[in-house]
Amino acid sequence: MVPLSVLDLAPIVEGGDAGQALRNTIDLGRHAERWGYRRIWFAEHHNMPGVASAATAVVIGQVAAATSTIRVGAGGIMLPNHAPLVIAEQFGTLACLFPGRIDLGLGRAPGTDRRTLHALRRNFEHGVDGFPDDVLELMGYLRRDGALDQGDAQGGVRAVPGTGTEVPLWILGSSLYGAQLAAGLGLPFAFASHFAPAQLAPAVEIYRRLFRPSPTLERPHVMLGVNVITAESEAEARRLASSLEQAFVLLRRGRPGPLPRPREGFRAELAPDEQALLEETLSCSFVGTPPAVARGLQELVARTGADELIVAAHIHDHAARLRSYELTSRLR
Repeated sequence: MVPLSVLDLAPIVEGGDAGQALRNTIDLGRHAERWGYRRIWFAEHHNMPGVASAATAVVIGQVAAATSTIRVGAGGIMLPNHAPLVIAEQFGTLACLFPGRIDLGLGRAPGTDRRTLHALRRNFEHGVDGFPDDVLELMGYLRRDGALDQGDAQGGVRAVPGTGTEVPLWILGSSLYGAQLAAGLGLPFAFASHFAPAQLAPAVEIYRRLFRPSPTLERPHVMLGVNVITAESEAEARRLASSLEQAFVLLRRGRPGPLPRPREGFRAELAPDEQALLEETLSCSFVGTPPAVARGLQELVARTGADELIVAAHIHDHAARLRSYELTSRLR
């Protein structure tokens, strides 16, 4: 099996609150380190009642402080929401506090609804169309000399902390756009197949074909997001997975909320179009006993040539979530 990592949104569960979600996330980080996961990443979402990782850099700092060896990072920071200098300073600070352990995945989507997008931004001059320029600006702040060329608008500006930390950057994506940008910049590419698998195959093909080696990466590196829920029995795994299914359906209906409690028979209650939507959206999900999950992951890696998998486990009960990650870690 290729290396496994953890993707967590610090889920706020039905009947819980953000404080408990964040404490559970720190606990998960400690366990993930002990079980041998390569990295644990947190995603930036805003105005989402079921996600407590909005202040992503703060969460990363807390988990990094509670662990000692596992890489901790963002999967990802939605860069159009922020000034690149601010992100360079935040992640430069983290890199100084936890040297050699911080990752920075960058996304182009806002990670929220339109009204919240307006609340987040104070300057709409570039928006998502300026994403490549923002990435280059951020790279300039983090590189060894620490300042952009004097001919640039930001010439002479330094990120302190940040200068010279060279925090490893990743491009995240769910389409061909991210694949092309990652290839052109010679950066590793993480594809969001755990919720948007439709363009997985062409995105990976384009990334590998167009990849240009860079000072930080000699050959392409692909990490795929997957939903994995592992339990001792098929029935228990399916029951736990119903929380994820409910969350996706509620989101598509425009009614996002805390992660629901498991609900047996949920899929059978849905209209055919929503059943088909779940089948398509969650096609990169692996639910079942350890042998069944291992077969599914091995088939995905063989089909895509993935270099790494990053595992999301949206499970209502924290103990069951830990158990799922523990069982999954043994598949290697």
